[in-house]
Amino acid sequence: MNPNVKALELKVPPVVLTVAFGAAMWAISRLLPSGEFPIPGRLLLTLTVLAFGVVIAILGVMAFRSANTTVDPRTPHQSSSLVQNGVYRYTRNPMYLGFLLILVAWGFYLGSVFAALLLPMFVIYMNRFQIKPEERHMRVLFGEAYTRYRSEVRRWL
Repeated sequence: MNPNVKALELKVPPVVLTVAFGAAMWAISRLLPSGEFPIPGRLLLTLTVLAFGVVIAILGVMAFRSANTTVDPRTPHQSSSLVQNGVYRYTRNPMYLGFLLILVAWGFYLGSVFAALLLPMFVIYMNRFQIKPEERHMRVLFGEAYTRYRSEVRRWL
């Protein structure tokens, strides 16, 4: 593997990445106003999706804290337990799902089809540079228990 690509794994904090994608979405919506489209009930839709995103992300953090394991996604090798309860029964990555929903809400607020095109790029980046490296560590740390959990619960939803 290219060492420059490998160097990106687990380096950028997901919160920073989410803010960067949000800023890029805003910039694209301003640079390409032709992509704007009306969304009926835009504010209500934005606030609803935003609330779901925030709640899901917070539930993920709370589950990690109650299990006394690291919340820092850049150090998965420091995980002390495999969290499978609460929101982790439905998604293996509730914090990242929450961040994605926050970006979806931002996309609704911006009302720009071009800005929304960054959403799949966020998922691709997270899968490649954050989630897959984390999964490698989880397999090493938790073995068969993680393999079983991975087969029962989807990565995103």
